[in-house]
Amino acid sequence: MAAMNHPKIGAPRRPAPRRGSIRCDSVRGSRVANFLNLRKIFSGSSETTKASGKAPGIFPVSEETAEVIRQINKNEYVNEEGRVAWSSSREYIEVKDPKKEKGFNNFEKTKMKKNPMVLTMENFREWAKVPFAELDTKENAEDIDIRLKWFGLFHRRKQQYGKFMMRLKLPNGVVTSDQLRVLAQITEEAGEGGCGDITTRQNFQLRGITLQDVPDIFDRLEGCGLTTIQSGMDNVRNAVGSPIAGIDPLEIVDTIPVCNDLTEYVIDFGKMNERIANLPRKWNVCVVGSHDLYEHPHINDLAYMPATKNGEFGYNLLVGGFFSATKCEEAIPLDAFVPERHVIHACDSILTTFRDFGARSSRQKCRMMWLIKDMGLENFRDEVAKRMPGGALQTEGDSLVDESHQRRDYHGVHAQRQQGLNYVGINVPAGRIQAKDMFEVARIAEEYGSGEVRLTVEQNYIIPNVPDAKVGSLLAEPLLTTGKGFAAAFRPNPGRLVKDLVSCTGNQFCALALIETKATGKALAEALEATVDMSRDVRMHWTGCTNTCGQVQVADIGFLGCQTKNPDGSKGNVDGVKVFLGGNIGHDASLGKEVAKVACSELLPYTQGLLVEKFGAKIKSEGDITEEGRAALKKWEDFPFNSGGGPSVFPANGNGEYVKQ
Repeated sequence: MAAMNHPKIGAPRRPAPRRGSIRCDSVRGSRVANFLNLRKIFSGSSETTKASGKAPGIFPVSEETAEVIRQINKNEYVNEEGRVAWSSSREYIEVKDPKKEKGFNNFEKTKMKKNPMVLTMENFREWAKVPFAELDTKENAEDIDIRLKWFGLFHRRKQQYGKFMMRLKLPNGVVTSDQLRVLAQITEEAGEGGCGDITTRQNFQLRGITLQDVPDIFDRLEGCGLTTIQSGMDNVRNAVGSPIAGIDPLEIVDTIPVCNDLTEYVIDFGKMNERIANLPRKWNVCVVGSHDLYEHPHINDLAYMPATKNGEFGYNLLVGGFFSATKCEEAIPLDAFVPERHVIHACDSILTTFRDFGARSSRQKCRMMWLIKDMGLENFRDEVAKRMPGGALQTEGDSLVDESHQRRDYHGVHAQRQQGLNYVGINVPAGRIQAKDMFEVARIAEEYGSGEVRLTVEQNYIIPNVPDAKVGSLLAEPLLTTGKGFAAAFRPNPGRLVKDLVSCTGNQFCALALIETKATGKALAEALEATVDMSRDVRMHWTGCTNTCGQVQVADIGFLGCQTKNPDGSKGNVDGVKVFLGGNIGHDASLGKEVAKVACSELLPYTQGLLVEKFGAKIKSEGDITEEGRAALKKWEDFPFNSGGGPSVFPANGNGEYVKQ
């Protein structure tokens, strides 16, 4: 594994590139491989890409770790008693006998028809030449709507026909100013339909992408050390770590190198890892680096918890945490300790066990916890142990995580472990970002910090490495104060409700969502802050459907989109939410329970009552409501409930603004 070195501070800045075609000069070089480095195309080619002239792969890993990854990914073992086997061409893993699979789901049938890994860059180049309406035939539908997700491209057929959401791989949520400018320009070039989101996995999703632009976008991403490979469907999602890794005065371990190592293993140096690219379902991993549990380990399929055993540093393992439409479960201890040098081995052993034995039937019963329960935890552990070096797993070690620690708020200015430097957490309301503010955050990070930006799982930014002498000027920047000239202000000291507001995409862009979430959540939080006095922060999460991408079950108050009876008694249903209470994160992690179903138009008085009863809030008198507060109330009163969402009502570039109906 990579050594636990801290990132260099105060790296020399490069002048900002001109607007035009922004590319990362820092990683330019001879072109060795393109984005879709499939084994069949690049057999025998160098692993070095433009992103790293010395180290293999896209993200920085040591040569020692790279060799570990090579050896692990050469292992073609598949348990013959499992559900899958290598294809006849040995290019990918496939289900052995679909006829024996009870309730074989449609996504598995699609993968059996044509494995996504047979798609090549030449496919993209040819598709880019064809008008989308001509390309969108019945024959191509499964490629467009399903297989492209293996490459981070999600067609928004209902809300943005012919346009795609693009999801990255961004280990530990770390991005440079140069990279952020490239992403900003891609978003800007998408026009009125373009915007971005910070996700609950420390990642970016960009919207409004067309297939015509994809070959050039992939080229530009590769040129700046980014990729979208294996970021969707039945793959490992973004590796999450501490957002203040390497700079935290109370840090246990720097998670950035570990997340980089895990990501390069997962994507096999950007070549698409055919060994683990056909999982039964998506799979989440995190590495805990602080006592605060910023990484939310209890809702991950695999969480590495810092520990020691016999004087050796390593990790205890939690397994099986997940959310789904029908069930949500917290991760449980595997009773396993892995030394640091075996972190990737443990990930591979658990993943390939899931790959070999996981159900391929109902999509709601294909997550790894279902397999753990079907096999029994002890049998699952035994199968994992057989795949580890030496064929064994050590029992759990001594945890290094202080369970009495109170989680720190990362918003605002905080001293780093490096003397004279600070990190500044800034709030991004509901995680929505625009090209203009992306350019601005890149500039601010470069001018006041070291040209680096961190993302959090609460959909916010952290700017590290700000010298004491520059803090005041940073805090006076328009984006961080009034937000004038931008779609929203990104304040370092936001209100107690907006601060921790988390939201899925909602039916502005997602066909599964039953309600609009980002604008609704922001408008409600602002109206509540206008009308109640709070003595504590309250975490409010919104999600548009039962898939709960907005993680409502871990919120203080969660809002899950539904349809409910019209409160005025007339026939028909209206937009509503199922309200969840009692969720928690950190050392007292727990999942909330549904307590009510409320029409969205009735949420202001209902939630005011909850805040007073459950969270110690007090209703403001009429005279205590400010002009800004009255504007927030007016916005809520005028809100276009029951509009069906979509960009025509909630413009992509609006950040909570709407078109009056």
